[in-house]
Amino acid sequence: MHVIDLRDFYSRPLGAVVRRLVARQVRRLWPNVTGETIVGLGYATPYLTQFRDEAAATLAFMPAAQGVVRWPADGASAVALVDEVSLPLADASVERVLVVHGVETVDALKPMLREVWRVLTPGGRLLIVATNRSGLWARVDSTPFGHGRPFSKRQLSHLLREGMFSPAGWAQALYMPPLRLALLVRSAIWLERVGAIFWPGFSGVVLVGAIKEMYAMVPPAQRRFAARLRPELGYLPQDRAGARFTGSNSNASAETPPAGRGNSPTKGSGQD
Repeated sequence: MHVIDLRDFYSRPLGAVVRRLVARQVRRLWPNVTGETIVGLGYATPYLTQFRDEAAATLAFMPAAQGVVRWPADGASAVALVDEVSLPLADASVERVLVVHGVETVDALKPMLREVWRVLTPGGRLLIVATNRSGLWARVDSTPFGHGRPFSKRQLSHLLREGMFSPAGWAQALYMPPLRLALLVRSAIWLERVGAIFWPGFSGVVLVGAIKEMYAMVPPAQRRFAARLRPELGYLPQDRAGARFTGSNSNASAETPPAGRGNSPTKGSGQD
């Protein structure tokens, strides 16, 4: 979806209500960002604004296929047009990444998440806002949430774990129908409360917060070789067994994201 269409949607009454309802859940998952650097990826500017006064820096990265508009309206521009699989940031340079209108339409989703993993600090936080596969909003193409591929919670969990992220919190929003009727827009807060109680699985969007995990990668051939030769540890002192069969992994880089499903990571230490 083009950036002009996204901007126009959020400038209308329905978009303003969407921004308020989703921003509330974003804040619930990220209650304190004081002194941290936040990058928004996709079209995240409607939800970045609430953090500008407390974060050390807020940056908006918009994919080249989507286009770019100026943000914020006041002050110096903090937006850039980027390749989502080659972000213009150093390794481990930001504490938080917020992805909105990003996972549904990107072609290289897994490489994008690996790139997000690269730029996050150890224990850094990722927050994805994705269209809910079971919700009404995924079935109506008059809003941005009706374009691209929607996701279930299970699909998001699987995607995050493949990208070396650990899901750390869930939220849902948009229980009102995706219609521009004035009565529905005025009743949005009430519908949000009722929907969360009576039909929690049918929200328009699913939000998931995740933590960057650190792993020591073991090459598959080396892992198979070690498995064939590993003795019964009861016959060896524990320190010798550990040195013989795990020391070869000591040079693995914790800052190297997974190359694919073939490498099964051995979990190291994650920081909260």
